[in-house]
Amino acid sequence: MAAADIRDARPPVPIPNLWTWLLGAVLLGALAAAAFHAWRRYRRERQRPPPALVIPPYRRALERLRAALDLVHDPERFCVAVSAAVRWYLEERFQLRAPERTTEEFLVELQQHEQLSDRQRTLLGDFLTRCDLVKFARYEPAEPELRELHGAATRLVEETEPLLNPALSAGPPAPPAAPPTTVAPAAASAATPSP
Repeated sequence: MAAADIRDARPPVPIPNLWTWLLGAVLLGALAAAAFHAWRRYRRERQRPPPALVIPPYRRALERLRAALDLVHDPERFCVAVSAAVRWYLEERFQLRAPERTTEEFLVELQQHEQLSDRQRTLLGDFLTRCDLVKFARYEPAEPELRELHGAATRLVEETEPLLNPALSAGPPAPPAAPPTTVAPAAASAATPSP
């Protein structure tokens, strides 16, 4: 019976070498670093304020022009608000330095840029001159004239904004196609040999 208690010897157990342990430790460290980096990014994203809403220049200008209508009873303040709205719009939309220039300086600069049509430049010059009369010469126009100024400012914004005026985003019209060349009958008979 004592012989039944003795078991056979077990086969040798493979012991991983040092490189296997080292590779496992590196993989475990890489997974821990990636998890830590993902956790920090998640926390940063949660703490970041939402992005600021970007309002296009034409919308800001139209809002300023609507707000200026509340001042229509005070011609000077009304003209200051309306001309400032147009000047800021032109600076934001066309990168023209309008707010910090006098009307004369601005109109001279405007002649060098081709972003506005000749008609729009003329209307803008008239608009700014009429506003300057109220602001600096103490001219006091009646309410209908002030509303006309407001309408001119609104039209200028609407005409120069591609989102409001699809004709601007289409680009310049294509030049007309050249008519097909035809050979005159006299020249055609001269070109063909006679039999």
